[in-house]
Amino acid sequence: MPLSTRRLLTACTVLVVSSTAAANDWAQWRGPGRTGVSAETGLMQEWPEGGPERVWLSRGVGLGYSGMAVVGDTLYTMGAIEGQEHVIAVNVEDGSTKWSTAVGDVLDNGWGGGPRSTPTVDGEFVYGLSGKGIAVCLKAANGELVWKKDFVSELGGKIPNWGYTESLLVDGDKLVGTPGGREGTVAAFNKATGELLWRSTEFTEPAAYSSIIAVDHAGQRQFIQLTQAVLAGIDANNGQTVWSTPWDGKTAVIPTPIYNDGYVYISSGYGVGCKLVKVDANNQVEQIYKNQEMKNHHGGVVRVGDALYGYSDGQGWLCQDFLTGESVWNEKNELKKGALTCADGRLYLQSEDEGKIVLIEVTRDGWKQHGSFTLEPQTEQRSPKGRIWTHPTVANGKLYLRDQELLFCFDIEAK
Repeated sequence: MPLSTRRLLTACTVLVVSSTAAANDWAQWRGPGRTGVSAETGLMQEWPEGGPERVWLSRGVGLGYSGMAVVGDTLYTMGAIEGQEHVIAVNVEDGSTKWSTAVGDVLDNGWGGGPRSTPTVDGEFVYGLSGKGIAVCLKAANGELVWKKDFVSELGGKIPNWGYTESLLVDGDKLVGTPGGREGTVAAFNKATGELLWRSTEFTEPAAYSSIIAVDHAGQRQFIQLTQAVLAGIDANNGQTVWSTPWDGKTAVIPTPIYNDGYVYISSGYGVGCKLVKVDANNQVEQIYKNQEMKNHHGGVVRVGDALYGYSDGQGWLCQDFLTGESVWNEKNELKKGALTCADGRLYLQSEDEGKIVLIEVTRDGWKQHGSFTLEPQTEQRSPKGRIWTHPTVANGKLYLRDQELLFCFDIEAK
């Protein structure tokens, strides 16, 4: 084969691989669409004994519960290092640190200090939010600060009891977050400059712990956010509240809302339960059900087809019918409480206590396990009250897990 032909084929191969990788990036909290469900395929459907191969282990991402965003050859997370919360970029090939940028003083409490949110990557920029409410825009290539806003001193917000935990949302030319307070629960900024565009002046609840989602509903772009007392839809253009419904959350309302075809599902722990509403084309809200089948604390719920999956306090791992709210199956004994994500017909479950990772089938036919392993080593720096709370991330054939300063990469691509 002529050298020129080989070079052309090599270039085409690189282009195809790059395009595939981009399609399987996990650029924000809960991945594409903030659903917790990846469209990636070609992943292992069964794990060998002892689990998939560990590619690398990094010990350099500091303390905290921040999740991971992965774009191309870089993973972005946050961590507390020497009294400051940092946004950190990691090389996905070997786990080495590319750059680390301090964004503000460490949030500290009894459950463990450090940041809680996941960075959001958008083109040449990455956005992060510290536990004390410092929102930053950094250059993704080198971590250089572009702009920052203080949710408390500049926007009148109040740091929630466990700190600001939401992950900032990029939608079009906007960056959207939840400072909370009388000036407006939600705020939108010009993502390039940090200029304040609007506040949700009709929606003035304190910030809770949930992250905003963006949806197209009946021809209108909306942001949906959940606080302790209210679930609301907000006009993305001007911040006006277009619909709302009450929620009787207690203590901490954390899970991200789920939207599908006009239906909005929410859940929270502390004995509260779950709720499904239908928002019609005129933004009128009808409650479809409200029950205690799914009481999800903070490990997340994912929807796959007509079923929901997550951990329900008191019930264990639960499969719930999305439209009726009825329990389809539950499993209490195989794995303790924890977080999950979904990819290629499998659920990746993580126990918060012992760090056990289990692969199960996405099915309404009961618990069907396809492998497991336990994270080793585990951090010695975690607060005694803390657990392994960072959600799993699946991106480009890799599974990323985190226990404080320990960041793990596993190869889960089908061979």
